[in-house]
Amino acid sequence: MSVTKEAILNALSHVDDPDLKKDLVTLNMIQNIEIEDKRVRFDVELTTPACPMKDMIQNACVNAVKHFVDKNLDVQPNMTSKVTSTREIAEVLPDVKNIIAVSSGKGGVGKSTVAVNLARTLAESGAKVGVMDADIYGPSIPTLFGLQGQRPSQVDGKMEPLVADGIKVVSIGFLVEEGRAIVWRGPMASSAIKQFATDVNWGALDYLILDLPPGTGDIHLTIAKQVPVSGAVVVTTPQEVALADAKKAVNMFLNPNINVPVLGVVENMSYFIPDDQPEKKYYIFGQGGGQQLATDNHLPYLGEIPLIESVREAADNGKANTHEVAREAYHKLAGEVARQMAILNGADSLAN
Repeated sequence: MSVTKEAILNALSHVDDPDLKKDLVTLNMIQNIEIEDKRVRFDVELTTPACPMKDMIQNACVNAVKHFVDKNLDVQPNMTSKVTSTREIAEVLPDVKNIIAVSSGKGGVGKSTVAVNLARTLAESGAKVGVMDADIYGPSIPTLFGLQGQRPSQVDGKMEPLVADGIKVVSIGFLVEEGRAIVWRGPMASSAIKQFATDVNWGALDYLILDLPPGTGDIHLTIAKQVPVSGAVVVTTPQEVALADAKKAVNMFLNPNINVPVLGVVENMSYFIPDDQPEKKYYIFGQGGGQQLATDNHLPYLGEIPLIESVREAADNGKANTHEVAREAYHKLAGEVARQMAILNGADSLAN
């Protein structure tokens, strides 16, 4: 077969996106085909830079062109990305493609740490990311990003987010004296959340991560009514007492009055790893609870995050974790969250 753009497209029409179940050509994911002698270059535009199947798709493209066109070709796919969204232009956060709420239903399960490290990992992949600290009564995001004591500026009547690790960050902790208890009634807290959505210059983002407070109260209802959440991630730990509350969080999002798709369940503190014995795993809170919660509710299981002392120390000091096992776990989590978001967006786009 002669080497033409049409031949290349025909070959690549045999490569399917494994999640959207359609071929890359139909999905308009193949761009900028260049042919020079025996060298073929083209862009593969994935739905997220954090795509966990990037290497598999890249290899499939190379094999397809060699098989259907010429086995002697030098095939060079360039893996790019354009984060998908089904959000319509709206007054609230119009330039944010996907808004992902991170919830637990219970305090003390490391939800904020998961939210921050999820955001960091998505940003490391090349995505534009922001974090909104919606935990008005217990804001920990300033500490986790190392931004304690800093104050945001105002430009044209809107708050400018602080930036850490390339991530835009807003928290009530930036606006009150450090250590001061926030004693507000529900309507005041809800008003603050609304202002974080409407009076902050978030700009263009691929993902805005909302760190929700524990429970299922006023703030959650405010977010459901005022902020167009694209999907939710539920964080739990393995033991029964955490699972019971995590199930309430799942049910809250699925309630018709809220109706937010649940992207899946992540199990935090799944097992303990001593820093000096990375091969050891101690299941101090039990085992398999997060997987069972996901299975029982027909939800994706997004992965498990280990409990590691050096990761806790990094979080307390506002630093990104550098432990290899933890980094791998968060890389898998970010890939799965981005994947489930892309699947949801793809399903909505194909339905429309």
